[in-house]
Formats: sequence, structure tokens, C-alpha cells
Amino acid sequence: MDIEGFVRQAIKQNDEKSVETSLRDKILEYKNINPEQASKMAFAVIEEVKNTLTIESHPDDFLRDLINYPKADVKMGEIGVGSRGEGDFFVHRRIADIVSSTHTNAFITPEAQDDGGVVKKSVGSNDIYVTTAVDGIHSRLSEYPFLGGFHVARASLRDVCVMGADPVAILSDLHLADDGDVGKLFDFTAGVCAVSELVNVPLVAGSTLRVGGDMVLGDRLVSAVGAVGVSEHPPTARKRAEKGDVILMTEGSGGGTITTTAIYHGMFDVVDETMDVSFIKASEAISNAGLLPEVHAMTDVTNGGLRGDAHEIASTTGVGLTVFDDKIRELINPKVLEMLEKLDIDPLGVSVDSLMIIAPEDIAEEVKKAVSGANVDIAEIGYVDDTGKAKLIRNGAEEALTPLFREAAYTKIKKVVGDTTPEDFEIMKEKVQNAALAAIKKKDDVVKAVREK
Repeated sequence: MDIEGFVRQAIKQNDEKSVETSLRDKILEYKNINPEQASKMAFAVIEEVKNTLTIESHPDDFLRDLINYPKADVKMGEIGVGSRGEGDFFVHRRIADIVSSTHTNAFITPEAQDDGGVVKKSVGSNDIYVTTAVDGIHSRLSEYPFLGGFHVARASLRDVCVMGADPVAILSDLHLADDGDVGKLFDFTAGVCAVSELVNVPLVAGSTLRVGGDMVLGDRLVSAVGAVGVSEHPPTARKRAEKGDVILMTEGSGGGTITTTAIYHGMFDVVDETMDVSFIKASEAISNAGLLPEVHAMTDVTNGGLRGDAHEIASTTGVGLTVFDDKIRELINPKVLEMLEKLDIDPLGVSVDSLMIIAPEDIAEEVKKAVSGANVDIAEIGYVDDTGKAKLIRNGAEEALTPLFREAAYTKIKKVVGDTTPEDFEIMKEKVQNAALAAIKKKDDVVKAVREK
């Protein structure tokens, strides 16, 4: 529970004494302390929040703008941030706009909406491409730290691999709320290190803090794992896909999303299916065969499933993708597919953690040989055309392959929330756009002020 957030909201509508009493009771629900100590904590939080509110009457406009943030009046859940659907993609593109406004140079920027970012550095007469990626732990794996650490480390390394880079380092940023058991830190780190050991990539740095410091009660775990990779050839970015290319996909057994689905539906035997590093083995096989420079693009089937990835590739590159439903289903782990179908979850709308490779036909054949040689299943699932659209062929009929407003609902709570597009989505988009533009202006004003000091 965010007690600072509670006070900021409650103090607008209630007298201080009632807010203090209510907050004291909430603190006692979480902490084994006496009521007097809880009252002191509540009083301190209220005083701190009241002090921050005085900024509204400060005479310095610049200082007020610096401390306040541009409000969109659109909540994260309302527009589906983190839910890997249309709303999430829209917000991520606005974040990319802010990054692009800095005019700093990168070979692959967030504007490309690719799996990782890339900078190009010249070392003597050679060009070196440095790829970085970061992924956050699945929010529903807070109570299962090892699984959370394992899957987020794997996800971050995947994002580096699909850019055609050899992973060389892992970084971990770990946050555990005030009442969390320290054992969660160790279990999470062990999960990350299990992947590190399996793929021989060292965990070299990190940070460990409390979620919100003293302001958040409970034992919620949130974290991110980053990865760094290097290569001597240009990245296998989405923008390199060309008409006539073949689309390949490896077998997918899922990661954090599938693990979460299995745990919260009591289908625990499926969890074991996700515990592998075949994705990275496939990437290594392509690299070891010397095929990466010839592969046009690679991505992992994660954000919003194949629906989301295909749509994003088409929208950011201008090419079209046609894929076949039956070929895709054959490459989803049988136990995972059985679970998804039993729970009425669209296999094309969730992260199955397959590797998708786009390459010229002759190179695709060599890729299949290399990946199969690493004991990873791989097959052709479609082709690239020039339609600019993502299409699915199902039972001989063609249909648009478009992302839902949120990724396919894979837990009961997600089914309650739903995946339909809100009626006011266009209004929300405009508000979010305005907030992003305001953030860019604020950044520009602050940079100008600092430079003029």
C-alpha cells in the first residue's frame, strides 16, 4: 500500500485527524508495532505531504513547473499501459517521441520500437555495435521470486540476441517493499543467476532498494534486468525486413506470462515447460553458423503475442506480413497450447517466447539447419509482402492480424477487466499526446536553464 499516495488523495476531501486515524489503522494492518508508534508514522507522513503541497503557492514559476508533472488525466490501467495492446503501444511511441527530441545519436533508437537499442562505435578501423535491453519482472510473479528472476533475465537476454548481438553482461535492479522478507532478494537473484550460468553471461552490476522507501507498506517485489550485447555487424532490426523474405519461428514454451497463467489457474505442471533457454540456444546457433549478417530481422514473440509483434513490424517498417495459423500452433509447446485452449486464451495474443526470424529464402534454409542442429524446433510460418499490413490465414480465409486493446486475458482478473477498446480511446490518446508534448517542453526548458547557469 502506498501510504503517501493515500494521504495525497484523502487529505483533499477529509480533515487531517480522520486521515491520520485511518492511516494509523492501515499501518497497523501491515506492521507489528504499537498504536502510538503507528500514529507517529501517520502524523509524519501527513506533515511531509502538506509541506510538498505548499509548492503550489511558490512565487517561482520555473520551480513550480520543475516539481510538478504534466498531467494527462488518463490512468495507466485505463489506457492499458503494460498490457501489451493498442493503448500500450501508443504510450510507448510517445515515450519514444520524448527520447527522439533529445537529438542524441543512436543506430537503433526507441522510435523504431525494436527489441533493443543500438549504438555504433568505431574502434580503430572497425565498427562495433553495442546493444542494450531491459525488461521488468512480471507483476504477478512477486510471490515467486525465483521464477520472476529467471524469466526476466531470459527476456532481457532474448532482446539482445534478436538484435544480432552476443550478450556479454547482465544487470539487475531489484526493489522490495518495506515489509518484504529479505529472502525474496536472494531467491530472485538466484533465478537471474540460474540463467546467467546456463548461458555463461555474467551478472556484473545492480541495485537493491525498497519500493517507495518508508512510503510503501507490504511485500511487493518489482525489478528489472538489463542486458548488454556486442556485434561487429549491423543489428537484425525490424526495419531490414524486405518483400519476398521468409518468416521462420522457433518452438515457444512461454516465459513470465505463461508461468503466471499456469500458477494462477492451478495448472502447475505447465510451469516446468517454461524453464529452458532454447531461445538463446537458437540465437547462438544462428550466430555460430555465421548467418546473422544475412538475416534481415529477428524478434521475440512476446509483446501482445504474434498479433502485437506482426502489427508493430508492419506499422514501423511499411512491409506486410502474412502468417499461417496452423503452422504457428504447431510451434507452440503442446502442454502450453493445451492450457491456452482449455482456458479460452488466444495463443496469438499472448507471449509464447518464440524466436521469429525474417530472412531471404536461401538464408532461411540455412537458419533452419543451424537451429535444428541445436535441438530447437523451427519451421516456416509465413512470408513478407508489400501490403503494409499484418494478415493471418486461418482455415483458408484471410483476416487482419491486429492487436487487441490489451493482450489476450490470461488471468481471471484480466478477463474481468476485459480487452475491448474504450469508447473514449481517441480522447485518451489526445490527452496522452498533450502530456508527452508538455514533458518535452519541460525538458527543453530545464536543459536551457542548466546551460545558461
